[in-house]
Amino acid sequence: VQLQASGGGLVQPGGSLRLSCAASGILFSLNAVGWYRQAPGKQRELVAGLTSGGATNYAYSVKGRFTISTDNAKNTVYLQMNSLKPEDTAVYYCNVKRRWTTDEYWGQGTLVTVSS
Repeated sequence: VQLQASGGGLVQPGGSLRLSCAASGILFSLNAVGWYRQAPGKQRELVAGLTSGGATNYAYSVKGRFTISTDNAKNTVYLQMNSLKPEDTAVYYCNVKRRWTTDEYWGQGTLVTVSS
């Protein structure tokens, strides 16, 4: 299983970015997927999750600003981030948890920097 994340970069406060995570060896549509982030000196935290049934959950700090979605034809998960704030600065990781097991897989991380 390989997850390849992309889309990070430098953006001004109030701007938008879309992160992508393409998978091989596992289908996002059959498993739970999520985006996590880790800021310097902080623990990794869940930002957004999406179950195979389509249920979503978001960290309180990003509700209404971030949206997780998948393109099953491309086996890719996205994180649309709007109204970005400096406190959103972090390395963002995609994650997939294989159903019926304790297996989970991580992408390599993509850095998002929100700064003027």
